[in-house]
Amino acid sequence: MINKNSEQLQVRIDTKTKNEAKIILEGLGMDMSSAVKIFLRQVIITRSFPFELRDENGFTLRNAEALRESIEQAKRSEKSFKSASALIKDALND
Repeated sequence: MINKNSEQLQVRIDTKTKNEAKIILEGLGMDMSSAVKIFLRQVIITRSFPFELRDENGFTLRNAEALRESIEQAKRSEKSFKSASALIKDALND
């Protein structure tokens, strides 16, 4: 039954994303429409984007940037280690 006060929302999305999300949501016992409604309610409740964005590796945007900076810093460092245990020992001494 459609509520008298409800409106339709159309969203364009690529087929792969839609199908992957649909499979996951069905596993959670939810349809796409309900998921979108929950998302929009959370936007209203939190007055913000209701979750932290992550990259394909699961890192938050902030953590991904910190990792990139650490990698660049390590590349510029003159330290090198012959084994993982030597690296760990050095790290524990800092």
